[in-house]
Amino acid sequence: MTIEFQEYNQKLEEMIQGLEGLKAWDLPDVSRALTPMLHVLHVAKLCWVFYPNERAEAERAGQETRLFEEGTPEMTRPFVMREVNPGGSVIIYSFYSDVQKPGWDADDLEKLHAVEKLIFVFHGRIRLIKLVEERTYTDYQLNTRNMAYVMRLTAQLIFRKDIYDYCMVCFNLKGFSLVNSRVGRDAGTVVMSRFIKQLVNKLEEPGTIGRMGGDNFVGVFKKSDLDSVRTHLAGTGIVYNDETNERVMISAVAGYYMPDEKDEIQNHDDLMDRVTMAMNVARHAQDTMELFYSVELQEKQTEQKRIERQFPDALVRNEFKVYYQPKINIQDYTLAGAEALCRWVKNGEIIPPGGFIPVLEQSMNICLLDFYMLERVCSDIRRWLDQGRKPVRVSVNLSRRHLGDMDLVDHIIDIIDRNHVPHHLIEIELTETTTEVEFEDLKRVVNSLQENGICTSVDDFGTGYSSLNLIKEISWNVLKLDKALLPLVAQSVFSNDNIMLRHVVAMATDLGLECIVEGVETREHVDILLENKCFLAQGYYFDKPLPVFDFEKRLDKQKEIYCGEGKKEI
Repeated sequence: MTIEFQEYNQKLEEMIQGLEGLKAWDLPDVSRALTPMLHVLHVAKLCWVFYPNERAEAERAGQETRLFEEGTPEMTRPFVMREVNPGGSVIIYSFYSDVQKPGWDADDLEKLHAVEKLIFVFHGRIRLIKLVEERTYTDYQLNTRNMAYVMRLTAQLIFRKDIYDYCMVCFNLKGFSLVNSRVGRDAGTVVMSRFIKQLVNKLEEPGTIGRMGGDNFVGVFKKSDLDSVRTHLAGTGIVYNDETNERVMISAVAGYYMPDEKDEIQNHDDLMDRVTMAMNVARHAQDTMELFYSVELQEKQTEQKRIERQFPDALVRNEFKVYYQPKINIQDYTLAGAEALCRWVKNGEIIPPGGFIPVLEQSMNICLLDFYMLERVCSDIRRWLDQGRKPVRVSVNLSRRHLGDMDLVDHIIDIIDRNHVPHHLIEIELTETTTEVEFEDLKRVVNSLQENGICTSVDDFGTGYSSLNLIKEISWNVLKLDKALLPLVAQSVFSNDNIMLRHVVAMATDLGLECIVEGVETREHVDILLENKCFLAQGYYFDKPLPVFDFEKRLDKQKEIYCGEGKKEI
């Protein structure tokens, strides 16, 4: 049989075009691309056998795949070709002629050889593309999708204008370092992988979740899947030990963005800017684990960026002022100390701390402000001493962000000593920590400060998830109770709140700690504290935070009776 050269070239070109159009090596599509050419060559059957290596080939331990079969194949004399891939795998191609058609001559076999080479090359090309895609779009540690895959998917949805049917999510697994500490890093990786795969299984295709890095993820999914995603991220038990079926609860802090047709979305960055904004705000929120992007949220972020831009100049211009809130000994109503609080005075207006402290807490700017405040307090105390006044101990708050600074104590002492302030007149207030690493840093800082005669207090005890280890493992001087521990006036002395306050105060006393309650606003609060033998208080019932000039008057009149209807000297 001799095949017409012109017909052969025509079918060969059609086959090449068909193979070039394949996105994957799927049998129906491959057979469809090969059929016209195989008809011309009078092929009745084409199959291949794949061997992972030559040893498997020798043992005939391969897998056969039938690429094409039509007509009646001549099974006794196939045309066989062997190909070896660079990785060592072997493919055997077998062409069987049709017994009802003329047989092959030497020229026909050359054409079959050329066809086989093309099939091998295009199959390798598709495998290579698939391999590159897998490496490009896969996070191999978790065996899940990565950020690049999500970017490609959102680009496709934006191009097709389908993005408005989808929702974006950006989330951080909450406290995952503690999970690693509890179950070990290997089991922690299993937990993370299973948590993400279970979430992906809830999504309608092409929805997916991609890893941004560490314990941060981003995803895109149909809006109809929103409830399932929110429920999963709110908290899901994941098995980390298949033998014992032990589980750990995993939850996430999440930001969501639901594109609206009114929104201008040109590229993936438009989506990411909005969804990461929502997530970042949620991470610093105290009352929620999820937030949805909105115009109002965008305006709030714009205001925060404005504050960040203005902060350096405001610091140089001394716009941040120290206000002192007195601490009162309610046994004799005398001044027992003070807390230094920050106010931002800009253009004659006072910006309350809630308007800028949370913003500065998101960066190291808060550390600059803390040192500034300590400097101002030490300067005031030095001036009072030089003027012959009798200062009280002043507490200064330090952000948790300082804990990573190995030289923090040296910085504090340098400021105090540079102003020639006796160490016992400064108290450093620190809050509870959230990680084991922070806890160890906190312990180191507190011990070091106390070795240098500087008083330390744990602030806001009783809020968040305070652990007794906080006061068992760290030798504080002062336990400062949050107003949340103050019982309601109408409650019985046998109520849980009263019992808790009584025992916390007793425990602090037995541990040799001073115990003070902030947020005292009524005479009834004072009576409750007296009943529970807590004799130090701070709050609006006595004084609001006072500017320096007004607080100096308090220093000059330290023996003063405080009552709800006014004050008088004794």
